[in-house]
Amino acid sequence: MGRAFNFSAGPAVMPEAVLQQAASEMLDWHGSGMSVMEMSHRGKEFISIYEQAEADLRELLAVPDHFKILFMQGGGLAENAIVPLNLSQGGAMDFVLTGSWSQKSLKEAGKYGQARVAASAQADGFTTLPAPATWQIGADSRYVHICGNETIHGVEFHELPDLKALGCDAPLVVDFSSHVASRPVNWSRVGLAFGGAQKNLGPAGLTLVIVREDLIGNALPHCPSAFDYKLVSDNQSMYNTPPTYSIYIAGLVFQWLKQQGGIAAMEQRNIAKAQLLYDFLDSSSLFENRVAQDCRSRMNVPFFLRDESRNEAFLAGAKAANLLQLKGHKSVGGMRASIYNAMPIEGIQALVAFMREFEKTQA
Repeated sequence: MGRAFNFSAGPAVMPEAVLQQAASEMLDWHGSGMSVMEMSHRGKEFISIYEQAEADLRELLAVPDHFKILFMQGGGLAENAIVPLNLSQGGAMDFVLTGSWSQKSLKEAGKYGQARVAASAQADGFTTLPAPATWQIGADSRYVHICGNETIHGVEFHELPDLKALGCDAPLVVDFSSHVASRPVNWSRVGLAFGGAQKNLGPAGLTLVIVREDLIGNALPHCPSAFDYKLVSDNQSMYNTPPTYSIYIAGLVFQWLKQQGGIAAMEQRNIAKAQLLYDFLDSSSLFENRVAQDCRSRMNVPFFLRDESRNEAFLAGAKAANLLQLKGHKSVGGMRASIYNAMPIEGIQALVAFMREFEKTQA
């Protein structure tokens, strides 16, 4: 039997070709006599890896020249503190609550300034997105925060809000941890985007921050030096030792994405994969997805068995069929299939075939 289909929400499935290349280069990277794990982050070998990764990412995501790409650590959870430490100037920040991750961002930011709720979908069980026209954004807002894709609740912004059209001059901050590189980014609407790499770009340990240059240089006095975007930027992400091996693997993923045709091609694949799974769920008498159709995530698909007494049988059967990590997050229950860029459509086909057969046996 081949490799299993891994539906984990993160750390998540990696392209098999990337894993094979990393394995072949483990002991000796390109004749250097060293593993990438052993290289000095200031040596010419690793600098070449870093520069290639940054250039490939800028090309893939079409990042404009007036944005800086920072390779940091701490994951999205750390950025929930690092962003307000750099952007809030101790003032007010507005948050759109669309699920667990934006809730965490709001709570953490409150330590560094006035964190306000501009809108919330909590009353709907986080199955919808509040329309931007309804957002209550203060005139004194330092920034407006959204989570582009809520990994737990399976809700995604399919179009980034245009704050200027709402009469708001504050920059938009986007947590794009779980859908980065799955679709194009309209950078004209973004001030800063951040995300952990471990869902769609590589292994845990690397955090991406892509920030407009004019937003750099306003860190609070008590911001740790290693988290000051200006210091990180001025030192080309080398102010402290970066997560070198995670950057190397992410760089291989960037090259793999380019070989697949880039972000536009990946978006079309992701649309097809998600549609296949949602179409089955919508036609099923046993399974259901509860998210409004206009904001269903292409990356994380939560679903429920209408008869939850069958949950354990479903998970056991899925594991036996080499379909792994389908149990939903403990805070919401049910099931969840995370179908990131590296999940081939064959994985969705295998999952749907298993679910269809399971439904027949339970009738």
